[in-house]
Amino acid sequence: MTEMVYGTLPLRDGEPILPKWWRTIDRWSLTTVLILFGIGLLLGLAASPPLAERVGYPPFHFVTRQAVFGILAMAAMVVTSVMSPQLVRRLAVMAFAVSFVALILLPIFGSDFGKGATRWYSLGFASLQPSEFLKPLFVVVAAWMLAAAQELNGPPGRLWSFLLMTVIVFFLAMQPDFGQAALVLFGWGVMYFVAGAPLTLLIGMAGAVVAVGVFAYNNSQHFARRIDGFLNPEIDPTTQIGYATNAIREGGLFGVGVGQGEVKMSLPDAHTDFIIAVAAEEYGLALVLLIILLYAGLVLRSFLRLTRERDPFIRLAGIGLVSTIGVQAMINLGVAVRLLPAKGMTLPFISYGGSSVIASGIAVGMLLAFTRTRPQGEIGDLLAAGRKR
Repeated sequence: MTEMVYGTLPLRDGEPILPKWWRTIDRWSLTTVLILFGIGLLLGLAASPPLAERVGYPPFHFVTRQAVFGILAMAAMVVTSVMSPQLVRRLAVMAFAVSFVALILLPIFGSDFGKGATRWYSLGFASLQPSEFLKPLFVVVAAWMLAAAQELNGPPGRLWSFLLMTVIVFFLAMQPDFGQAALVLFGWGVMYFVAGAPLTLLIGMAGAVVAVGVFAYNNSQHFARRIDGFLNPEIDPTTQIGYATNAIREGGLFGVGVGQGEVKMSLPDAHTDFIIAVAAEEYGLALVLLIILLYAGLVLRSFLRLTRERDPFIRLAGIGLVSTIGVQAMINLGVAVRLLPAKGMTLPFISYGGSSVIASGIAVGMLLAFTRTRPQGEIGDLLAAGRKR
């Protein structure tokens, strides 16, 4: 139990890869992710059959596909978590270059699937959303740049990461996908702050974000429609927010019963962006609180392990990854209860979606690789040793 809580066991030379992986991995975080995915399959069984029947598929079409996506995501997570941080960084840089080119080419070869935003590539048997993979890969690349800037005579990594982030946010906003753009900006901002950015600069950036939001509101009907709907005190009961709000209200503390919910019959995105409404209606506040606690546990557990990490790159990349996952979950939940404007954003590991689930698996795999126990002096010990000199 001690090593699960504190992660202090030393590595043994010559130990096989899998036993070493199991002994050094953060098993609490790994278990949390597996539970979240299990909950996603459970909710998928409840939410997706009505939609499958409406579009002419077998009742469990979407659940079966989600299980396949989940197996691929878990495999990617395990394989990535076995890697060393250095190997994760090298592969992330190469994969980021591919994802970045795919993002740039979306206006030419992408598809909007009738949703008004060109975010996907149609592969025939499935679709691919480059921004889902770009998010965690950018975090690792930006962390590498920010960490390199802290070295003596290091490159201007802060400037490079800022320019790269700006370009990515621009292309995402052009789709338009303001939600993913906000996540990329937030992940970079957290890492930049941890890397030692002055508070005045961050305040200035916040002001710039507000200015860009005002510009987008005045020039984008898509963005303005979302904001107007959020600010309107009256909720149209025939909208997705209206259905979700009513479902959450009907669920109460313990829900109306498994399979007894009605929201899945009306919500077109009941298995994706608004899956928490299905959870609230059929299982009640109890399951919603469990989901929130699982995400909070993953975030806090990772933060605690990363505070003891002495490598700046690992610390920055890990904090950026877990912050992005946590904020994405918070945005999805906030939209469902109308605390935030409507935004098409999945709930990590729970919502249906191949790109989202697999990209989340890769992100957590990298996070687990960064938080594995390694033979190193803790950062507190290094600071104490420096004061004694």
